[in-house]
Amino acid sequence: MATDALRLHTAAKWQRAFERLNGAQPGIQGLLSFSEAWKVASDFLHPRDINDPGSIKTHDMQQVRAAFDLIGKAKMLSMLLENFLDDMRKQQYLVEREVRQYLEEYETTNQVDSVMQLIFRLVAWYNAWKPIAELGPTILSAYTLAFQTHIFSIFPPSFSRGFKELIASTFDLVNTSCPPPWAIPRDLPPTEQPPRPDYMLWTACETLGLLDRYESLISSVCYEHIEAHVYETCAKKWDEPMLPKLREWMTEEIVPWMIMPYARGARNAEEARTMLQGVGSRFDYHACKTLCDLRIQEIFDIIIDYPDSQSALQDLKVASSRPGLEDFGMMVNRVRGRLQECLQRVDQRSQLVVTLRKANKKRLLHPGADTKDILTQYVSIIRCLRIIDPPGVLLYKVADPIRKYLRERPDTIRCIVASLVGDGESGDSLVDENEPIQPLQQMQADDYNDPNWEPEPIDAGPDFRTNKPSDVISTLVSIYDSKDLFVKELQVLLTQRLLAVKDGNYERERRNIEILKIRFGEAALQVCEVMLRDMTDSRRIDQHVQAQKPMPLHPTIISRHFWPPLQTNSFTMPGQFREIQESYAREFHLFKPDKRLHWLSHLGTIKLDIELQDRTITAEVPPLEASIVELFSQKDTWTVDELVAELKSVEKTAILKSLTTWIDLGVLKEEAESRYKLLEIAEATPSGSKAPTRSVPVVEEPTPALTIQQQQAEQMRVYWKFIEGMLTNLGSLPLARIQTMLKFAPGYDRTIEQLAEFMEAARREGLVMVKDGMWKLCR
Repeated sequence: MATDALRLHTAAKWQRAFERLNGAQPGIQGLLSFSEAWKVASDFLHPRDINDPGSIKTHDMQQVRAAFDLIGKAKMLSMLLENFLDDMRKQQYLVEREVRQYLEEYETTNQVDSVMQLIFRLVAWYNAWKPIAELGPTILSAYTLAFQTHIFSIFPPSFSRGFKELIASTFDLVNTSCPPPWAIPRDLPPTEQPPRPDYMLWTACETLGLLDRYESLISSVCYEHIEAHVYETCAKKWDEPMLPKLREWMTEEIVPWMIMPYARGARNAEEARTMLQGVGSRFDYHACKTLCDLRIQEIFDIIIDYPDSQSALQDLKVASSRPGLEDFGMMVNRVRGRLQECLQRVDQRSQLVVTLRKANKKRLLHPGADTKDILTQYVSIIRCLRIIDPPGVLLYKVADPIRKYLRERPDTIRCIVASLVGDGESGDSLVDENEPIQPLQQMQADDYNDPNWEPEPIDAGPDFRTNKPSDVISTLVSIYDSKDLFVKELQVLLTQRLLAVKDGNYERERRNIEILKIRFGEAALQVCEVMLRDMTDSRRIDQHVQAQKPMPLHPTIISRHFWPPLQTNSFTMPGQFREIQESYAREFHLFKPDKRLHWLSHLGTIKLDIELQDRTITAEVPPLEASIVELFSQKDTWTVDELVAELKSVEKTAILKSLTTWIDLGVLKEEAESRYKLLEIAEATPSGSKAPTRSVPVVEEPTPALTIQQQQAEQMRVYWKFIEGMLTNLGSLPLARIQTMLKFAPGYDRTIEQLAEFMEAARREGLVMVKDGMWKLCR
């Protein structure tokens, strides 16, 4: 049972509530007035069906305001709001029915007009149920939150897709010639205001809270619009900078669009600048990132097209450092302050390295690529990455696999050396004519006392050094640990070029030697100077001999110990050729009593006039071909075996090739297998057939000097006897043990990798076999 205290407490609360509702009126007159005011207010706020004209009622707004005022004085507005929200929840099925109807229409037709009509329809429902402003912002905020929460809960997944398409369509509606809302005088009648076509849509979206709810979706629409424009306008266009044009497009297209979703409430340009600064910076960042992604995808082809693609490299490098708006129509990210690197701003440096390394591995570093092409691309990579990243961190990371691969190619040094001396097609492509000739740059320790010293970049690896060689030639030579290999290859190449000169003009070679002195130093080029001096001395000696006794022979006389090893052959010229050589040697000995000539009869060319009974044939051929036709002057018929026995030390295949030359010229004829006859009288051509065309074959002179690889192979053959003795006496041995024991052999200076290549070649010839890393002789 209730206690007296509880009854007294309840009675007191009832009395206070009665006094609040009845006010100062006599009896229950005030309570009756409050009841009437509650009825008027509830009836005014009751959510009506805007589709039913009969639900529209006319209210005396003076009476309505008086009713709300009375309820407010009684402190019952919160209960009225709760009652109103409960009625609104009961009427929400009306809104849900129309949402379902419009979205079903959109899903059927895929027309964004249905979504736009739905948004405007929801605004109509919102305005129809909205409380009057006199009730205060609290009641209005509570109503707005409840309305928005309900419509968000009933939106199906298709609404997000349709809303995204609707926002994307607003880019086509933007008319940049129309002023922003804050630029329109507030006293201008609504009928005379020139709003943008999308103004009402953005206003409706703000009313329904869609701008906050779908903020990330709206941003993604702009991101995708920027991406589509970048890929459409910038792809494969490398002949001009595209970043300035991209920012100009954003100034004209993106900024006007941004005014509606992000700065509709701005009252002046300064407010607009402040409101757009953050989101504009994000959009500019995305534009830079998209352009960087595109250029990184194209980087391999950009490097191939260098220097015509230099503008594309500038796109990767230049970007603004901080955003801002200088006036309403200006891009949010107009360039200000110092320039930064685009790659650093969007943090794509590592992606550039990964992409370019993959492209190099797939398209460049494979057996099908020519060494000259690899070097040309490597040089372009050096020049391009120095534009993007002057400190050289990116180049260091990208170039490492290329340098390792080039070290494994046997003709890399030859191609680099050929480029240094401008050897035909391979030289000028690697050396920039505008790059000054300077000595090879060597790695040096950092000078911390230098006032211009700068620390290494933050993404530099532990092996990176900022003072790596800056010129291309030094970078190429630094592929190898020593420049001695290049000097030896220079000597081989110079040998070939000097011996190929026919007119005695060595100015080009002399100029090359002077240039190479600057790069490699005078000490390294002393041998080359001796070689060049031998060529001039050889002409002087020949002139002296010819003055004493004119002869048709004009040899090149060189110093054996100062020239690279030449191709050797014990082949001896027969007949009149040998007599001419001996006569020339006697005259030379009279001029140089302390010297003797050692003839390399297999090198050079001989110009012949072959007089037959009915014709004379003129040809310039190597000495072997001349020797064979000389033997046919002794007798008309020879077999291949007889020619091999007569010429000695000449392989059968070489003799057969030489015979083919004279058969093509119509001098010889193959009577039977391996039997050839001299044609003193040309054979008659059968009637009805054309006479065969006789052309002088192209003379293929043998390479006079041994390449570095050939020299190394010949030197390794000297040590084969040592290896054979080891494996005979000690049995199976690992490669490391063979290398250790070979170091005791005089003059052995090969690395274990070179020894492994030699052993592998011996294995292919069937001399040795290997199992589990142990080498042994084949029985």
